Formats: sequence, C-alpha cells, structure tokens
Amino acid sequence: MREGDRVFVDSGAWIALALTRDPLHERAREIWAGVLSAGARVFTSVPVVLETFTFLDRNARRDVALAWRDAVAKVRRLTVLGCDAEDLKRSWAWFRRKDLHKLSAVDAMSFTLMKRHRLDVAFAFDHHFAAVGFRTAG
Repeated sequence: MREGDRVFVDSGAWIALALTRDPLHERAREIWAGVLSAGARVFTSVPVVLETFTFLDRNARRDVALAWRDAVAKVRRLTVLGCDAEDLKRSWAWFRRKDLHKLSAVDAMSFTLMKRHRLDVAFAFDHHFAAVGFRTAG
C-alpha cells in the first residue's frame, strides 16, 4: 500500500473483516491495517454496503450486521459512492466480456464506479478486479 492511495473496498473484504471465522479474516486484518497506516482514502458503494449487510444478516446474525454497519460509519476518510441509472447502464457492458465468468451485478457496478471515480486499487479477494485491470491491495 502506498501513501495517498485511494482504495475501493469490496464486499468480500468487508465480510472477511467482520467475521473472525472467515478463512480470510487474518489476511483482511493485515491488509486493512496497511490501508489505514498508509493514510489511504477509502471508498465503497451503496450496492457493496447493501450486499455486505445482507450477507452478514443472513449468514451470521442481525447484531453482527448492525455492528458492522456501526463500525463502517466510524471509518475515517471513507466515502460511500452512490450510483445512478447511467452507472447501471454502463455496468451491463462488463457482462459482454467472455473472461468474466460468474460476474456479479454488484461487481460490475463496482468496476463502473471505480472507473468513473478514477480508483485503481481494490481491497478485494475476488479475482475479477485484477482481471479487469485494477490493482489489488495486499
């Protein structure tokens, strides 16, 4: 992680940070510590927040999902990116790529938002981010 990086945090990273039983939890904690110590600006999106909350609510407990929401609200230098109909229209183009098997709509929207906001680093464990040219944290 480099000082001044602008890092987009994906659902998989948030989930790994939130769940101690997640197999990527320790790795996520190390990466997160590096992001914070580098003074990186952190970004996520409304779709990622909704996907993460829903996953935690369904696969852990409601209080875990709510605790995650509260913790994210306290992250300094975090910007939650919104999306609009034009972003949705642009995100469908990612599905034309034959190399992006099992791409989720949330990931496609993330790529669109990252491009629009000129973010090139993703804190993500999903190989799709690297496949489309983003640098991954960690």
